[in-house]
Amino acid sequence: MRGSQWVPGVGAAATYEARWLPRDVVAGLVLTTLLVPQGMAYAELAGLPAITGLYTSILCLVAYAIFGPSRVLVLGPDSALGPMIAAVVVPIVLADGDPGRAVALASVLALLVGLFMTVAAVAQLGFVADLLSHPTQLGYINGLAVTIFFGQLPKLFGFSVEGEGLFADIRGFVTGLDATVPAAVGIGAGGLAVILVLQRFLPRVPGILVAVVGAIAAVTVLGLDDVDVVGPLPQGFPPFTIPLVSLQELGMLAAAAVGITLVSATDTISTASTFAARAGREVHGNQEMAGIGAANLAAGLFQGFPVSTSGSRTAVAAAAGAKSQLTGLVGAAAITLMLLLVPGLLKDMPQPMLAAVVVAASIGLLDIDGMVRLWKQRRIEFALATAAFVGVAVLGVLPGIAVAVALSVLNVFRRAWWPYRTVLVKPAGVDGYHDLHQYPDGARMDGLVIFRFDAPLIFANARTFREEIRRLAQQEPRWIVIAAEPITDVDTTAADMLEELDEELNAKGISLVFAELKHPVKEKIDRYELTRTIDPAHFYPSLDDAVAAYRAGFGP
Repeated sequence: MRGSQWVPGVGAAATYEARWLPRDVVAGLVLTTLLVPQGMAYAELAGLPAITGLYTSILCLVAYAIFGPSRVLVLGPDSALGPMIAAVVVPIVLADGDPGRAVALASVLALLVGLFMTVAAVAQLGFVADLLSHPTQLGYINGLAVTIFFGQLPKLFGFSVEGEGLFADIRGFVTGLDATVPAAVGIGAGGLAVILVLQRFLPRVPGILVAVVGAIAAVTVLGLDDVDVVGPLPQGFPPFTIPLVSLQELGMLAAAAVGITLVSATDTISTASTFAARAGREVHGNQEMAGIGAANLAAGLFQGFPVSTSGSRTAVAAAAGAKSQLTGLVGAAAITLMLLLVPGLLKDMPQPMLAAVVVAASIGLLDIDGMVRLWKQRRIEFALATAAFVGVAVLGVLPGIAVAVALSVLNVFRRAWWPYRTVLVKPAGVDGYHDLHQYPDGARMDGLVIFRFDAPLIFANARTFREEIRRLAQQEPRWIVIAAEPITDVDTTAADMLEELDEELNAKGISLVFAELKHPVKEKIDRYELTRTIDPAHFYPSLDDAVAAYRAGFGP
């Protein structure tokens, strides 16, 4: 990454157009109405005080405006990261009995995520976002959505439960229903209904803002003393703080930070790509990771917690006319002014209303249509998505990430292990040689078999390749021609296999021939000295050349 690319915000400021200012200011104020309630709600989802959600929102918006490359991307507390943060922070806090340590632990977690993101950006590791394939990401997110939904239901009904994991949450909710607070249900369920109805039928109306204002008004006017509220928020700008933790805690936080980094990078690059495509721009993964790394570092130094990109908030900013990251700076300034001038503005915010905001977010995360589409289009990827879903539901949020990543990697390995392979034939009236399964009536030459193997030839599939060639050798051909264009690599294990296989075929009077082999792969074969057994003349630039050579030697 060139030096000028480290701070894209400087270049953006230099090229800023004055005519964008009114739109950016309006979009920033509209965005604030979403940032405040969601930031507070997602902070509590992470097991932290609501105020930390506002601190986090301020700092990450400012940092990304300076170091982030996207013009409209909005970062902040995220519903998908909340349970991941809680999964590591809450058990540590409960173990030592000091709830005040939750903020320090979450801040260290943000610093670690920021550090990992920054190192990955410097090392040009933007490709790590590809470790979560779409099916496994879909299953993981659906599992997360269900976990969040049931985890917030008790709070929506005005009581709390003890437990960890989806099934414990469901059991606790069912057994605790006798502790339901009717007024809390009215506030929470009513607010949720308002959000969902407005999002569905009047998407331009800020449903969360309407629901929050209504809930605060209900608590104030009706005097609902049995409904828990947020209470007064601390006044002023978040203080600069260097959080301290023990080495043992640092190890646990680092493991969690790896998972959060992967999920956050994947989500950020995916969302950035979507909005950049609409504007005809390109996305550079390493620059995005540098931007989100800076946002997490800034949040961690001011009592914040890990952040990611929000597709919904970015969409709101874009729909409101945002033209640059000034939109985020306006939002950060508005939140700061609220904390400086009117910190008591949200003191009567009902806790069930915050739960309703989170539940609405969990419903938005759920993608049933995506699962149905996978079922119809590719059953194996549906199975991967289902396994990732079960991993989150049964093992928990953080182990679920490990399951999702492992499944993505195993899926790649499976494709290399059992690649598609076929015999090629020459169909009547069609140029070239094609798949026998597609053209079962295609012509084949006596004594010649053309075989295509659609993968690099490596240790994982060397046995599969050998067994396929042995099966074809039972037809007693003179030549087995490998259509090698899809073979992009040959490792040493495969090279040893080819040497043994060629000797075995030669003993039966069968020649192993290669066509369309890429030059870098041919160089490896020469380096492995495979031409000691494989005839150097049996390498042809095209299938037509190989077939012509066969005809010249053995007739039509």
